[in-house]
Formats: sequence, structure tokens, C-alpha cells
Amino acid sequence: MAEQRFGRSRRDFMRVAVTAASTASLPWLGAGEAHAQGSPGAPASGGVTSTAASSTSGIAPARGTRLILLGTKGGPTPSALRAAPANVLLVDGQPYVIDCGNGVALQLTKAGVKLPMVRDIFLTHHHSDHNADLLNLVFLAWASGLQTPVHLYGPPRIGRMVDDFVDMNEIDLDVRRREEGRPAFRPLINVHEFDGPRVVLENDQVRVSAALVDHYTIKPAFAYRFETRDRTIVFSGDTRYYEPLATFAKGADVLVHEVMYLPALEKLISTADNAPTLRDHLLRSHTTTEQVGKIATAAGVKTLVLSHFVPGGDPSITDDMWVADVRKDFAGQIVVGKDLMVL
Repeated sequence: MAEQRFGRSRRDFMRVAVTAASTASLPWLGAGEAHAQGSPGAPASGGVTSTAASSTSGIAPARGTRLILLGTKGGPTPSALRAAPANVLLVDGQPYVIDCGNGVALQLTKAGVKLPMVRDIFLTHHHSDHNADLLNLVFLAWASGLQTPVHLYGPPRIGRMVDDFVDMNEIDLDVRRREEGRPAFRPLINVHEFDGPRVVLENDQVRVSAALVDHYTIKPAFAYRFETRDRTIVFSGDTRYYEPLATFAKGADVLVHEVMYLPALEKLISTADNAPTLRDHLLRSHTTTEQVGKIATAAGVKTLVLSHFVPGGDPSITDDMWVADVRKDFAGQIVVGKDLMVL
């Protein structure tokens, strides 16, 4: 498929479906709800949020920006502890999805986000824990009543993924179109591929910028910066310790950063047949707890959200263990991410 030219009309940007009912079932976070008021100069005490409410505690506001951590585990293997990597920003009720690990549609549904409202999806890089359900999400939104265009943003080869998915699911797509009255699937999907830093989307709700990060052999890999009327939120994507990321995240209200806990790596590697290769990959691809603190401090962010935990399936690693080395350099608010946590 030929790469589609980036861009869409202002009319598309103005198309927003916002209803209070669409987000009324969100599991709003109690302790972390108030935008995590800590700052880089705040004292270390009282600056950690680690638990999310498990049920609805109020109706979501029709306006404003809310972040929901859909899945917080790093790596493709399933875990009962955490779901695969994915996030969603609700801006005035409109969802903007960042990464699509396995189960993202289910996590969105649990978060109270109606799948047919999905319009913009951003992919940080081509690793299976981030792109496995990219097209499954679009398909399940379509099967749930999607009638409006969906825009996919990210590194090259997304268009090829779309074409392969349509080919693989040709029978099902055709049957549902004929027998269920669904619209044609492929024309709804607009692909916007890029291989370097740029502003990738700007409308009346949000300005989204992409910057390159260093994820070892996966290139390009991106971080994203979302600037809305009330908040600026940056997602690191997957990256080793990378100082330019601090510049990209400068002054953000929230930095959602991947994190790796070195003391637990030996336990993880001891169970792997490919231990030497895996160790080298992890050390070259991810950011340690102590390094994350340095990045957050250099960026001057108000709140640091730890996510994409490596290892992410080990229940013996406590919140305090994730935070301890981060706190050596960062004095602001630290949130130990949990699936479906809302900030």
C-alpha cells in the first residue's frame, strides 16, 4: 500500500463526539485524582501514589484531560498481575490511544471508553507488546458500531499491517458487512507514517509531537508529547536512558516513563533459556529505576508515572522497591502505575 499523505482537514479536527454518559463509568482514582500536586522541589515524603480505586467514585467531567493507564506490564508474555502496554488520554471525553498491547480493547471497555469513539491511535514502535492489537482494536470498534474514520500514527509499516490484516480477515469482514450492515472496513482507516521527530496531530483539543528515543535495534522508536488546554503529558515509549528525552519532556505536568528494576533481572533471566541474549537486550533497551529519576529531574516534570514495568509479572517487587532508586534523584510526585489507574 502506498504511504498515505499526512494531514487531515480542520473539519475532521472539529469532529468530536463528547457525552457525559460516554465516560460515566470510569473508575476514577481517589488518591491520585487531583493531578498529583507534587513538584520537583517538593519534599520526598507524601509524594508517592500507588493504588487505584476499583470502582466508580464519580462521573467524569465533560471537559478536561484525564490519563488512564490501560496496561502497565512490559514485554509480550501474559501476566495475571498486569495487562500489556497501552494508555488512553481522554480530552474533553474524546479518547486518544497510545500503544495497543494484547487486550487493549477489553481494557478500554473496562475503563468505560466506548470503542466506536476511538478516532486517533498512536504507536510508539514495532514491538509485539505495543502493536499486537493495533488492528484488533480497530476491528472490534468497527464490530461495535464504528462509523467514522480512524487515524493510525507511527513508524513505517503500519500501512502494511493494515493491508495484511484486511487480507487475513477478508471472510469475516465481508460477512459482517453483508449480513450485519457494517460499513466497508478498509476505507475507515487512515495511516500516517513518519520516521523522524515532528508534530503529528494538531486540532482544537490537542497538539501531539513525536521525538525519537533509543530502543536499541528497534528504529524508529518514538516518545509522544500531548499538549492540551489544561495539561501536558509525555509518554516515553520504550527507551534506554536517553538524555534528549528530558529536553522533549521539559516542563510537562506528567511524564509516563518505562522502568526496569535491575535487582530482579537475575531472577527473570535465570528462568530463560536465552539468558545471555535476553540480559543484553534488556540492558540495552530499557531505563533503570535510578536512571528514570535522573530523566524526570532533568525534565522538571511535576509528576512521574512509572509504567511498562520490567519485569512486570513479579508480585514480589513492591511499590517501595520500584520507587526507592527513583527517589534518589527525583523529589516530585511519583506514581507507581497500576492497570486502569486514572490520573
